[in-house]
Order: sequence, then structure tokens, then C-alpha cells
Amino acid sequence: MSLGEGGAEGGRAALRALAHPVRLQIMSLLTGASLTAAEVARELGLTHANASYHLRNLLSGGLIVVAGEEKIRGGLAKRYRYDTDREPVRGPDPQAERRAEFAALAHELIRRSGTARFVEGAGLGADGDFWVDPETWLAIRDRICEAVNDLHRAARPPRTAGTVRTSTTVAMFQLREEQE
Repeated sequence: MSLGEGGAEGGRAALRALAHPVRLQIMSLLTGASLTAAEVARELGLTHANASYHLRNLLSGGLIVVAGEEKIRGGLAKRYRYDTDREPVRGPDPQAERRAEFAALAHELIRRSGTARFVEGAGLGADGDFWVDPETWLAIRDRICEAVNDLHRAARPPRTAGTVRTSTTVAMFQLREEQE
């Protein structure tokens, strides 16, 4: 997840953008398709004004991009997209920014698990504090990153025929050595 552009100010704007749970839902929607504010509003049960407000916050934080414009009923509507290929640009305290990002993801995981439909053998839950050699860590991390990128590339617009709605949250990081 990109934390925006523009150094310190860009990093702060991105953190502010992540501060609302609806914005993570919007970013998830915008992975599968570029959507207008009206489409986001319909999908999430928001007012058009509320969806527009959240989209502006995400855009100012550099977390989404404008993917085009189209004329709708005499007006001009922007289409927004979550660009998963953008490289994150962080402010002066990337450690704090990553912690805040992971905290937002944890809250989103809690929200989504409330609507989970657990089917025997169909889900994955894992947690661990593992000690592995650096080469193994990097190889496994890279495989999981590639799997998540595959999911982003395979994502389709909400409610596309023949698709299932899933939730995927991944948080992997190297821990600091504890002081002895």
C-alpha cells in the first residue's frame, strides 16, 4: 500500500487518509476496477458527497490515482483507481508510518472478519514469530508478495458474475533484535 508522495507532507497526508475505515474499503474496491464517486457510494451505501469526500482524501494522500474522466448526464465524473504498482514514497519517519499502516490493516481485518463465511479448508489464518535464516525469509516474503500481486491483478469489479468476494490481509516484517 503506497503512502503517498511528497516527502514528509505526503506521508502525513497518506496517514490521515488511512485514518478512516471507509477509505480502506474504498481502496479495496478500487483494486478491481476504476470507479466513480457515484459507483463507490452505491457499492458501500454512502451518500455521493461522503464518497467524494473520502476519495478526495485518498487522492490527496497519494493512495489512489485518477484513472480517467467521463461525461455523465452533462457533468464530468472522475474515475479513481488504486494503483498497486506504485512505489511507496514515505516521509521522514517510515517506521511510524508503517506501524500506523499496519494498525489500520488490523482494524480492517477485525471489521471484515465479522462478516466472514468460514468454510472448512477454504480459509487461511496464520501467525508466528519465526527465527529463520535471512535467505529463507527473503524467499518466502517474495513468494507471498507475488501471490498478493497476483490477487490484485486478478481482482474484478464488485459483483462480477462468476467471482467470489474474499478478504486478504498480509502483514510481514522483520522484528528488531531484543536487547539482552
